[in-house]
Amino acid sequence: MTNGVQTAAAGGAASASWRDYLEMTKPRVVLLMLLCALVGMMLARPDLPPADLVLFGLLGIALVAGSAAAVNHIADAAIDARMARTRNRPVAKGRVKPFAGYVFAALLGMAGMIVLLRWVNPLTAWLNLASWIGYGLIYTLYLKRATPQNIVIGGLFGAAPPLFGWTAVTGSIEPGGLVLLLIIFVWTPPHFWALALERRADYEQVDVPMLPITHGDDYTRRHTLYYTIGLCLASLLPFAVGTSGLLYLFGAALLGGVFLHYALALKRRKQGAAMATFRYSIIYLMALFLVLLADHYLLTALPALPRGLDNVS
Repeated sequence: MTNGVQTAAAGGAASASWRDYLEMTKPRVVLLMLLCALVGMMLARPDLPPADLVLFGLLGIALVAGSAAAVNHIADAAIDARMARTRNRPVAKGRVKPFAGYVFAALLGMAGMIVLLRWVNPLTAWLNLASWIGYGLIYTLYLKRATPQNIVIGGLFGAAPPLFGWTAVTGSIEPGGLVLLLIIFVWTPPHFWALALERRADYEQVDVPMLPITHGDDYTRRHTLYYTIGLCLASLLPFAVGTSGLLYLFGAALLGGVFLHYALALKRRKQGAAMATFRYSIIYLMALFLVLLADHYLLTALPALPRGLDNVS
C-alpha cells in the first residue's frame, strides 16, 4: 500500500493549501453525518439539550470523522489517481504527501477524542474510536478490496452518527438511537450501488470488487430495489416504536415513495437513472431526518397528537 501511495503522489509539484487538507476530511460527507448526529441529540430528550454539549459533541464527532476520511484519502491514493472522479484529490495528485497526511489525520483524531472525553462522555468517545477503526482501517484497508459486500458491512461504521448524537446526550445506548442507526445502515447500499453502476468502468479499472463488477448490473439493480424497499420499511420504525408521530409517518412514506420511483427506474434501465438515484438518496436522508426533527418538536409542543401505532385508532 505504501508504495502505491508514494507512486500516486510522486508526480505532484504543487504545495498543499488549507483547502487540500479540508478536502481530505470529506466535508460534505461530514456535514451530512453531523446533521444525523444533531437529530440524534435532539430526539434523545423531550427538551433541548444543553448548547455546550451539542457544540462539543458535534465538534468531536466532526474531528474524528474527518480524521478517518483523511486516512481513507491516503490509503486510496493509488486507486484515486486512476479514477476520473477522484484523480484530483490532494494525496492522489501529490499536493499532500502521505506523511503530512498521516500527521494531519492523527492530530484531528486525537483532538476529537480529547473533546469527546473531556466535554461529552467516554461512551461517545469510544464509539467514535470504534467507528474510526472500522472505516479508516477495516473498511478502507481490507473490506473495500476484499468483498462485493464491502458497502453493506462497511456501512455499519458510517451509520453510527445518530447513535453518537444520542449517546452524547444520554450517556447510554438506547433503542431510539439504534433505530436511527438502522435506517442509515439500510440506506447505504442503494446509495452507493447507484453510484457504482454509474462509475462501473472506474471501479473495474482499479480492481475494486463493487457489486456491478462481481455480480453484474442486473443483479445490482435488483438488489438496489430490494434494499430500497427495506429502507422504506425501516424508515417507519420511529413511528412504530412511538418515538415519532403522524407528520413523520406521512413524510417518511412520501420520501420513501419517491425513492422507490427512482429505484424502479434504475431497475428498468432508464437513461440517467443511476446518478438520479444517487443524488436523490442524499436528499432523501437529509429530508427524512429533518422531518423527524420537525415531528419531534411538534409532538413536544402538542403532546396530545398521536404518537406511534398504539395511539392511532
